[in-house]
Amino acid sequence: MESETRVLRAAGGFGRARRLLAAASWLPCVALGLALGSEPLLTALPAHHCRPDPALLPPALRGLRGSALLDASVPRLGPARAPSPCLLLRYPESASRARPNGTRPCTRGWHYALPAAGLLRSPVTQWNLVCEDGWKVPLEQTSHLLGWLLGCVLLGAGCDWFGRRAVFVASLVLATGLGASEALAASFPALLALRLLHGGALAGFSLALYVARLELCDPPHRLVFSVAAGLFSVLGTLLLPGLALLAQDWRLLQGLSALVTGLLLLFWGFPSLFPESPCWLLATGQPARARKILWHFAEAGGVDPEHSSEEESSLAMATELDMLGAGSPQPQYHSVLELQQTCVAWRNGLILGFSSLICGGIRASFLRSLTPSEPAFYQPYFLGAGLEVVATVFLLLTGDRWGRRPVLLLGTLVVGLASLMLLAGTQYLPEWTMLSLSVLGLLASQAVSALSSLFAAEIFPTVIRGAGLGLVLGAGFLGQAAAPLAALQARSGFFLHHIVFTSFTILALLCVLLLPESRGRGLPVSLQDADRLCRSPLRGGRPDADHLPLLPSSARPAGRQWGQDG
Repeated sequence: MESETRVLRAAGGFGRARRLLAAASWLPCVALGLALGSEPLLTALPAHHCRPDPALLPPALRGLRGSALLDASVPRLGPARAPSPCLLLRYPESASRARPNGTRPCTRGWHYALPAAGLLRSPVTQWNLVCEDGWKVPLEQTSHLLGWLLGCVLLGAGCDWFGRRAVFVASLVLATGLGASEALAASFPALLALRLLHGGALAGFSLALYVARLELCDPPHRLVFSVAAGLFSVLGTLLLPGLALLAQDWRLLQGLSALVTGLLLLFWGFPSLFPESPCWLLATGQPARARKILWHFAEAGGVDPEHSSEEESSLAMATELDMLGAGSPQPQYHSVLELQQTCVAWRNGLILGFSSLICGGIRASFLRSLTPSEPAFYQPYFLGAGLEVVATVFLLLTGDRWGRRPVLLLGTLVVGLASLMLLAGTQYLPEWTMLSLSVLGLLASQAVSALSSLFAAEIFPTVIRGAGLGLVLGAGFLGQAAAPLAALQARSGFFLHHIVFTSFTILALLCVLLLPESRGRGLPVSLQDADRLCRSPLRGGRPDADHLPLLPSSARPAGRQWGQDG
């Protein structure tokens, strides 16, 4: 690990070339925001009621038109006297003029109040996914989230076996093709399968981009470049309703999203904008490929081998690369299953996966508390995007100042307290208090979710970082998938959902205390390096040197502060 650190420093450290590449990796996050925000648009449920069927009315009422026909055909519900969404009035068959004596299901389809979320046509309205077929909407949402889960796990492992760039490019190609295929889906089962596969491709694209960006940065800049990418994802989320208003058809909207992904492939498909991670190449014993990329970094960063110090010279870099490749002529790949052989690394990953699962699942409970009745589409959509911006800014201000573990502990504590108070005081707390607790809990859950991803990427070793981070992110999508399933059971399902995840949050508070602090540390390379990450005291300021080493004390660079290595 010391040799690899010297190689990266000899190539210019976190110089101009690596800074520009890391900043350029923010732009594809706009496409990710478009993809993530499309799910609530496609499944938005517009106000609807049965189309009147004059053939079912008594002969004397069949000549009615407009609102009179609607009043004679559709029952009214509640104080607002809104038309029933799923029922028609039933009249006696023998009488020529009679009062209704019951209800019956819709026979001629539904009338929808459009546009819904800016769309005049959506999968819900095209295939009438309401009433008896309303269960298909949560099924589609769950299928898409499970696609993200499978993509994180499978393509995360692919990042460790085939490289970050190979998975990134392949995922972009798949996401473009599958997104275009969604726009041409001829039936709901076809759309269901395509959404599953599309979610997996987007997960691989997102994961490979995240890991490659993190490995480009040195410790002081990892938080800024990793977390700030979320702001560009929010930008894509905020742009999507505007695109929906312009497109007005879900097929055209999906086609535009696929076009944006294809445009990314034209630019980020070239190695100059998205090179293979030199950290991964060095960790897996591929110094020849790493030499070309590091040499390009050195030249682009303005490092002059003839006038630089000995450690930064090209000769020193070549010597270090030869030493790294001397003992392993063939690349050495590792599986995430090797975590079973570690003592500490598997526990750290399990705790962060548990935190990600909780925050992904409990977010739906806070949104439900914010909008207990059927809300308009834009209120929860823009509220979630705005709180994600606030959570990102909070992490940028506190993640390096306080450390990862204290901020994660604080966020988990806030999530637990907010969910407990909402659970216990639903009937006793004033409405403004309920809204404040819901907003605070939602904000904290988003911050913990983002920090868990960064934390996991920093403590998993380079040789299995893709698979390890994929498992943590996949746990978050598994938690999110619980919300559509709970929606099938309506209010009772969400109440049980809230109780389960609140209980998990209290348990997670105790587990977070066992995590090490990763702020200011170099990224671990091997499983042995990750296993040496020990728990540091929970206090302010940067951890002292005794808690930082990823190497035995005899291998530490003398006269150098740990955590400043690139």
